Amino acid sequence: MTARTTAHSRAKKYRLPVRRAILERKTYEAPAEGRWGKVRLDFNENTSGCSPAVLRTLRKLSGKELAMYPEYLARTAKMARRLGVRAEELLLANGGDDALRVFFDTFVEESSSVLICEPTFPMYRYYAEIAGARVETVRYDAEMRFPLRDALAALARRPRVLFIANPNNPTGTLIDRAAIRSILEAASHTAVVMDEAYAEFSGFTVRAWIRKYPNLFVVRTFSKAAGLAALRLGAVMACAESLQLLRRAMPPYPVNVMALVAGEAALADGATITKYVRETVRRRNTFSAAMTELGVRVYPSAGNFVLADFGSKGPAFFAQLGAAGILVRERSKDIAPGFVRISIGTTAEMDRVVKLAREFAKRAGGGRFS
Repeated sequence: MTARTTAHSRAKKYRLPVRRAILERKTYEAPAEGRWGKVRLDFNENTSGCSPAVLRTLRKLSGKELAMYPEYLARTAKMARRLGVRAEELLLANGGDDALRVFFDTFVEESSSVLICEPTFPMYRYYAEIAGARVETVRYDAEMRFPLRDALAALARRPRVLFIANPNNPTGTLIDRAAIRSILEAASHTAVVMDEAYAEFSGFTVRAWIRKYPNLFVVRTFSKAAGLAALRLGAVMACAESLQLLRRAMPPYPVNVMALVAGEAALADGATITKYVRETVRRRNTFSAAMTELGVRVYPSAGNFVLADFGSKGPAFFAQLGAAGILVRERSKDIAPGFVRISIGTTAEMDRVVKLAREFAKRAGGGRFS
């Protein structure tokens, strides 16, 4: 029997029982490789780096500690106090993405529905498709305003979970307290997930509401303001009774010890995070003003990024940025041609983008993008 015949026989004999939801979707391919050494304004990372206190703490880990399964109770309690909640109200996860996945494991069954507000963070739809759920959507309008009326109407159909990024990625939109309160009161049969990945930059959180609303879950990440994207650390905050449901769907060791000690050190050095956030907000405002002078429409943002419309000249300019080693997140497919999300990096990084934008606009004629 030839090797070809053997392979053919095996192919006929073995048929893996793959779920239909997996067969009908494509693999999520993050454009994340080859980014080292470039100006990374595409993933909303902290391009300044993490706190020196984190590095010092990581260096203290011994070989014996790395050979031991992590112990969470003491460190989780300290982190909970820093975050303003009780230990039983905090659940740590392997990054913000995994913190989102647990809602599908806990609440979503095949053919049940979830509600998302687009354009938004693509992982909500990604996990919904894997779960075989029906995805209901409401959309931000042309001014990137949150579709409150449509969301409230959709909640009447009792979706299992509603995901809201606040501030929203990529629009930068911040939903006010009154709107969130009306959503929580309308969502009597829905888990409301407030993804506060950028809360440090907005200065706004509904974390204190978790004891009033058992349907409220607040998700945080250490990948943005804390600068720990490589270590993958996320968190969910909710009332103890509701959070206990999520714990049933979690593995016994969801976070590695390096992420655990780094997260604790980052929160302990709050001054570094505060300084970085303050400087980022200042650079965001300066960069937005510079782009506006060039005829670029920049939408108000409460995050460490801006959504901008460069118009018909945008794609050519984005290609020039890429050729110069500057990575940005083009949003032509999910919004419209000419739209891009630009993370706010260091002063030198943002000055470089402004310089290239001015040179491009001058060459294109008129010194403006519109």
